[in-house]
Amino acid sequence: MLSYQHAYHAGNFADIHKHLTLHAVIDHLLRKDSPITFIDTHAGRGVYPLTAEETARLHEYREGVLLLWEARRKLDEEPLLAGWLAALAEAQPRAGRLSHYPGSPWWMGRRLRPRDRQLLFELHPGEHGHLTGQAPAEGVRAIHGDGLKGLVERLPVATPRLCVLIDPSYERKAEYSEVAEALLATLRKARHAVVLVWYPLLPAGRHHELLEAVKAGGIRKVWRSELRQRQPGQEARGMFGSGMLVVNPPWGLDARLADAMARVVPLLGDTADYRGDWWVGE
Repeated sequence: MLSYQHAYHAGNFADIHKHLTLHAVIDHLLRKDSPITFIDTHAGRGVYPLTAEETARLHEYREGVLLLWEARRKLDEEPLLAGWLAALAEAQPRAGRLSHYPGSPWWMGRRLRPRDRQLLFELHPGEHGHLTGQAPAEGVRAIHGDGLKGLVERLPVATPRLCVLIDPSYERKAEYSEVAEALLATLRKARHAVVLVWYPLLPAGRHHELLEAVKAGGIRKVWRSELRQRQPGQEARGMFGSGMLVVNPPWGLDARLADAMARVVPLLGDTADYRGDWWVGE
């Protein structure tokens, strides 16, 4: 199925969770000089105009990034949020006005150094067309293809370090197990890779299949966090929360995200909450 287009959901609360986590991880990785390969398995369009027909249909950004944007002067006291919001401001064609939301290719690529590399996979032909239509940067390659298969096929990479974002739509039930299989295969080929996996919290609870498979795979160190916009069982249908797994997470990531989310959660409403925990294997 190739019906999913993230433009309908750009800038929602899940994007905040996903990209704030990604931003914090990249911050840490860039403290060392050795080059990195960044791989995005489900890249999407790259940058999303908030006035686009798809984004304007649901206006999910109004209950997500817009809330942070409007409160940005108060959030500047928290270092991670201040850096993330400053980067977000760079993505706007007009200073001071939120008109575009950058997707994961942008968050990965904005600080790409000369020896770093970035591989962007996108299977949807329309989304891939949008992605390749944006100005390519040095060291960036956009690939029209299956990101999970492409990830595993291209390992190991030439650079000493690897950072991967796995972020499918989970339209198909099988994607939960496919993501777990791709993650485990990646770590067999590149055991020190830093891998981020996003998953949705839906009433059906299928994300537990992914989590149990990851636990059973014997991965030694995983940080899991979940941001809920509302609690399960409330009347509204659809996604109520966002989950992130970070394998081989940078030291201090848990505390940095907790500090930032303590400021974010009150903006999302009375039913929102954030929680995180460590999985440490033998």
